Amino acid sequence: MTNNIKLLIACHKECEVPDDSVYLPLHVGAAGKERFGFVTDDTGENISLKNPVFCELTGLYWAWKNLDYDWLGLVHYRRYFTLKNKKFQKEHGDLDSVLTDEEAQELISRYRVIVPKKRHYYIESVYNHYDHTFDGSQLDKAGEIIRSRYPAYAPSFDRVMNSRSIYIFNMFIMDRELTNNYLRWLFDILFELEKQVDTEGMTAFEKRYAGRVSERLFNVWLDHKIRTGYIAQKDVHEVPYLYMGEIDWTRKVTSFLKAKFLKKKYDRSF
Repeated sequence: MTNNIKLLIACHKECEVPDDSVYLPLHVGAAGKERFGFVTDDTGENISLKNPVFCELTGLYWAWKNLDYDWLGLVHYRRYFTLKNKKFQKEHGDLDSVLTDEEAQELISRYRVIVPKKRHYYIESVYNHYDHTFDGSQLDKAGEIIRSRYPAYAPSFDRVMNSRSIYIFNMFIMDRELTNNYLRWLFDILFELEKQVDTEGMTAFEKRYAGRVSERLFNVWLDHKIRTGYIAQKDVHEVPYLYMGEIDWTRKVTSFLKAKFLKKKYDRSF
């Protein structure tokens, strides 16, 4: 049986995308913006105007509310899941190395949750890393909301914040039932958080807090679901991801060290 998988590619500008039916290139934050040929996230029920704060989540919300699918996933125009090794990637190029529909179908026949390889913070906790590089009060507020609205998730929030590794980028592939469960929980928390965080005076980079907080909250939700038996650990599978572009590692490492030891927050992406 072939499942209807919708793998969103979050795009905010025109870009090359894989030629595979499993992918849906989606212009996120499209409301009021010039079109460049992709499906947009400002039709039907949507939160497209919230994109400066919610980032790629406006596309995820749109898909959740408007698309027909059996499985839903999210990648980015520069980050994709891949099962190809480095040799294949070098010989065939990035776009021909991304996860295919056939590969995705095989994965979901064995697992319920597909996630990217974990990011490890070797010298500090998940919370401390966020607090050093962004504004830790945003996570504090999210934790307070969870304790108030979803107290059963509070132990998972504490575990994740004190851990040293998480799944990031808001990348996943999950079946419809799990997607509904997760997104109802996530957006209820983020819409309340939005009421509590004052963005007046923030830079455009700083305003993207909801997208960053959600990366941590996905791990909270998943930890709770695994520990309560809603999802079996064996049903969660990590898949490598590839990044299309060059990372300025010197600037990234320098910025991290300045954040940790000199309390200088990040002011742009890498």
